[in-house]
Amino acid sequence: MSFWNWFQRPDFQMLLEQARASGAQIIDVRTAEEYRQGHVPGSRNIPLAQIHTLRHDSAPLYLYCQSGARSARACALLKRSGSQAINMGGISAYSGPLER
Repeated sequence: MSFWNWFQRPDFQMLLEQARASGAQIIDVRTAEEYRQGHVPGSRNIPLAQIHTLRHDSAPLYLYCQSGARSARACALLKRSGSQAINMGGISAYSGPLER
């Protein structure tokens, strides 16, 4: 396996469909200002700085941000506390309609 195969970004659309099909929470970890500028329909805004306040059941959480870096950090924090967190990557890879 080459280095570039290992470093592939997640397929945002595929993970979004997976989250919706399972009824999982979709969390946007960008700032409230970024969220207001446009977000994935049905997503919930919990900025990275507040991710520790997230209370949920054992269902997986699907997280995204602008590029994938903040959502990766949020996933790492949530996994340390025993949560199932999946990094969808960045909304910049999303081509669907946005809610405002």
